[in-house]
Order: sequence, then structure tokens, then C-alpha cells
Amino acid sequence: MDFKDSIAKLIAKETGQKVNEIVSKLEVPPKGMGDFAFPSFTLAKAQKKAPNAISNDLAAKISADFIEKVEAKGPYVNFFLSKSSLSESVLKSIFDGKFIKKTEKGSVMLEYSGPNTNKPLHVGHLRNSSLGMAFSNLLEVVGLKVIRANIINDRGVHIMKSMLAYQKFGEGKTPKSEGKKSDHFVGDMYVLYAQKVAKNPELEEEAKAMLAKWEAGDKEIIALWKKMNKWAIDGMKETYDLFGSEFEEWFYESENFKLKAGHKIIEEGLAKGVFQKEDNGAIAAVLEPEIKNKILLRGDGTALYATNDLGVTQNRFDNFKLDKCIWVVASEQDFYFKQLFAIFEKLGRKWADKCQHLSYGMVNLTSGKMKSREGTVVDADDLIEEIKQLALAEIEKRYENLSEKEKNKRALAISLGAIKFFLLKNDAKKEILFDPKASLAFEGETGPYLQYAYARANSILRKAKAEKKKYKQKNFDLLKENKEKELIIELQKFSDAVAKSYEQLSLHPIAHSLLSIAEKFNSFYHEVNVLKSDSQELLNARLSLVEATMIVMKKGLSILDIVAIEEM
Repeated sequence: MDFKDSIAKLIAKETGQKVNEIVSKLEVPPKGMGDFAFPSFTLAKAQKKAPNAISNDLAAKISADFIEKVEAKGPYVNFFLSKSSLSESVLKSIFDGKFIKKTEKGSVMLEYSGPNTNKPLHVGHLRNSSLGMAFSNLLEVVGLKVIRANIINDRGVHIMKSMLAYQKFGEGKTPKSEGKKSDHFVGDMYVLYAQKVAKNPELEEEAKAMLAKWEAGDKEIIALWKKMNKWAIDGMKETYDLFGSEFEEWFYESENFKLKAGHKIIEEGLAKGVFQKEDNGAIAAVLEPEIKNKILLRGDGTALYATNDLGVTQNRFDNFKLDKCIWVVASEQDFYFKQLFAIFEKLGRKWADKCQHLSYGMVNLTSGKMKSREGTVVDADDLIEEIKQLALAEIEKRYENLSEKEKNKRALAISLGAIKFFLLKNDAKKEILFDPKASLAFEGETGPYLQYAYARANSILRKAKAEKKKYKQKNFDLLKENKEKELIIELQKFSDAVAKSYEQLSLHPIAHSLLSIAEKFNSFYHEVNVLKSDSQELLNARLSLVEATMIVMKKGLSILDIVAIEEM
């Protein structure tokens, strides 16, 4: 039963308001003042009555089997749910697998990661990947078909810079000869270029000339590009596998460039008068006075990101029958996406309003901002390994008899849970300061805290099995203790958190719902001795509550792409 909806229907019957309007007004009151509260002052103007009088009238008229009592408290009507009805309804829906509603239909392409092939993935990419996977999972949970996509930015002057450094100063070295992960090796060349160009500014012109040769298909440049591109992408895919990033579709800027799809759209825009040729020969989209014009092609004829994005986006809507396309890209590109979407509107694309930029804030570290050109960037591999080692040290303190294989497996799962939750728990638009040690804490708002709560719940079921205490999923109406009710209420709220996360396209509601469930479970665990319940019937109910908690927590963690660990 959806208690919120049911209460709204009762209020609607007495007031004549629409159910959905009442649902939006229902609140969760402070502890001890009920399970739901309706602010009757929202009806004062329409009914021409004092809010307190409205509250008293509603409290006197409303009753139902699932409501224990209704109280008027000033301008609020507080609803107290029947413990037995609450327990029966919530746990049954969890075991039936119906605690999350599939409310949406359609197909969505969600693009995330989008690395350049001149350097390895860094901690900013980890926030992007965490958001990309979690949002993909969330969209699937509410019923959408999701196509996870990655676009590899493997062309452009920035790629030429690492290539030029290797060509001039690489001395024929390879990742193998240097004993380096291949994408890290390419990243070293990018840093080397930045060091060299500071003393030799003419290298900038050489990089531009190399790009022109690449676009003209120069065999020597293409051969070097293929070699270094493979090094970069092979290394990145190792990191994706380690972190758990998945993609159904891979797009490559170089391939789209060859198709010249963006160039064809530029010709169309010029013909329609939507684009114009500048004095220097560059092609620009005319967007003023609403927003600044956007250059789409350089004066020398070489392509930009926007050139390819025109063609790539057209290709996606033409070939994948999308209802929406979402880009997970850092807030630095907010204005760029405004320009891009405005261009599609100017061109008259019917799907222009189906494009959405999911913006997120930058990730900084306690050591300051990251600058890949200066070599101060924190590589994703290094950060994962650092946190894994911290987790491993804790595991070895607690479980020294575990095999090395199991220690490393758990340490990786805990470290990834720590990173992902830290990067997801707050509003995505906010910049965050990542603290490796704080992310690993077993107390507070962390991934390991959630994983530990799940493992603790599992330990109760494991112990029950060891003690041959069999149970059945029934007798839910016996769960009447306050700690039981508090936990059940939090489990019930999870479906609302999922709906809110989807509505807001923010993972914050799910993350904090899981924290509340873990907190209530730990409180229940400490105060209610499940395995020493007074009767088999009560044991059935309490073990069922533990299992239901695990089901909801596992689902929530899976949406956030975090492993629910059976034993810490």
C-alpha cells in the first residue's frame, strides 16, 4: 500500500482538492508527531477558515484501518500509521519486488566519461563515471531503456601535442620498455610537451601543422596517431574494467570526422542563414542576441569539438530512435551545451528539446586543483590503488586469517564503494573536495558505512542458519516495537527517494535514504535481539525484517554501482 497516496485520497474526499496536489503537500513531521503531516493552512484561503479549525475538522472526520490515530496540532493534521498495517504492507511489497515503481517508458542514450587520448583518466573522470553509471542504473530502475555511450576524443590539436612530444623527444621508447601502463605513458608525453613549449613557443604552430596533416591523411602522422591512440585507449579500458564502467556504444571523434556529418550540417546551416562566414574564414552559428555566437569551424578549415558534435548528435537521433539524449559533462561546459542545443533549435531539429546536459562540479583534492599539463593531476588508477591499500590495511588488522585473494577482493570492493559514494552523496552540481581517508571511514556518510550495515544484517541471517533457526517470510504484523517501526518507515521511504532522484536527476535522495536505513537498522540491531525472539512467529517476522533491509539496501547500492559486501 502507498500510505502517502492513501492518506491523500482521504484528505481529498473531505476537501475536494486533487490527490496529486495533496501528495505534494504531505510532509514527514518531527519524531513523535506522526508519520505524515498535512499543512491545513494551505486550505485557509479557499475555505475562508482558520488553519487550526480546518485541522480539527479533518482530524475528527478522517479514519481508516491502516491509521492508528489522527491528531490536530495547530495548523497541521498528523497521521499515525497502524504498526501492523505498516509492517505487513511494506515488507510484502519488498518481498514481492514491487517496492520500486516503473513509471517511465522510452529509450535514453546517456553519454559519460568522454576522455581525451592524450592522458589517462583522472579523479574527475571517476566522478563522471560514478555519475554516469549511477544515473544509467536509476533510469533503468524506473523503466527506461538506457544506452550507455562513451565518446573517445581522439582527434584535435591537444592529441597532436602528445604526439609531437613523442615524435621529437620520445627517443623510440614504449610503455613496455619503460614498464608503464600505456595510457600513463601517453600522458607523460603530454606533460613533456607542456614543459618543452614553455621554452619553445614555436611548438604550438608545429602542433597545428600536425593536425592539418592528420586531417589530410598524412601516412606518417596517421601511423603515429594509431600507435599512441591504441596505447591510450587500451590503458583506459583497463581502468574502466577496474572501476566497473560499462558502455553499450563507443563513438570515436576520428570516425565521425571521416564521415564529415558535421561539415554537412554546417553547409545546411549556411544555406539556411543560421550560420555565417566570419572575416577570418571561420564558420559561426548565429545565436546572438540571446547568447554568444559559436565558432563551428576554424578559419583554416580544421574542425572543432562542435563540428563533430553536430554530426554525432544527428547520428544518434537518426539511428537509435531516442526519446532523450543526456550528456554527463563537467560544469565548465555549461555554456557550450547551451550553445549546442540552441544551434539544433535554430536548425529546426524536432528533437532539440530532448537534449539534456547533466552538469556536475569539479573535483578538487586537499592538495589543490588538478592540472594535467603540469603533471599534477591525480590519475584514477593511482587514487584507486591508494584507497585500496588503506582498506587493505584495515582488513588485515581485523581478518588476518583471510587468504590474500579474498583480502584484495574485499579491499577493492570497499575502496570503490568509498570513492563512488563520496562522489555521489552530494548534489552533483557542487564542487567537492575529495578526502581519501574520510571516504573510507566506517562511521558517518560513507560507502563503507553502508556496506558494513549490509554485512552486519547478513551476519544475522548467517548466524540464524548456523544455529538451524529456520524462518518463513510471514507474521509481519507482529513487528510493533518502536525500533522496528522506525526501520520499516525508512524502508518504505526508499521508493519515494528513487522517484525524487529521478524527478530531480540527482542521486542525493537515494544516497541519504540509504544512510537513514543503515542508521535505523543499526539502532534496531543494538536494541532488539533478533535471534532470541520470544516465539517462532516473532523470529519469523524479525528475520524477515532483516532480510527486507538487505534487499532494499542491495538495490540502493546497486543503483549507485556499489557492491553490497556479504562479509566485511
